[in-house]
Amino acid sequence: MFVPDEVYCCLGTLCIAGRLECVDKDRTAEWLARRQCGSGGLNGKCRPEKLPDVCYSWWVLASLAMLGRLQCVDKVDSMVRFIYACQDDESGGFADRPGDCPDPFHTLFGIAGLSLLGDTSLQPVDAVLCMPKYSLKGKSLC
Repeated sequence: MFVPDEVYCCLGTLCIAGRLECVDKDRTAEWLARRQCGSGGLNGKCRPEKLPDVCYSWWVLASLAMLGRLQCVDKVDSMVRFIYACQDDESGGFADRPGDCPDPFHTLFGIAGLSLLGDTSLQPVDAVLCMPKYSLKGKSLC
């Protein structure tokens, strides 16, 4: 069984190698889109009881972006609300879930996920490298 972070690494590698055509984009995107939970957040396992985690906002959305299938996400507003619910009001950082302690890992992936969802207050992020696109000076690996 795959999990979204593994799928992201595989897609990124294929993208860099110029071999993304080897992937069944529709089937992969459908599987990734099914990671969305009722709360709007995303989980990493194929089990309905697995709780959503803000880091999957990055793994899933970046994978969908590489596939050109971001439109496969159904409940964008709910996902944005879930990500912001994971933000700590005092530190500004993001946690894995609402009410948990924020950390740099989830903060990075929460912000990057919001960027991929089109938050115009954030710089656009490259889905392969998880870097602001402006820092790549117009170059893309995918």
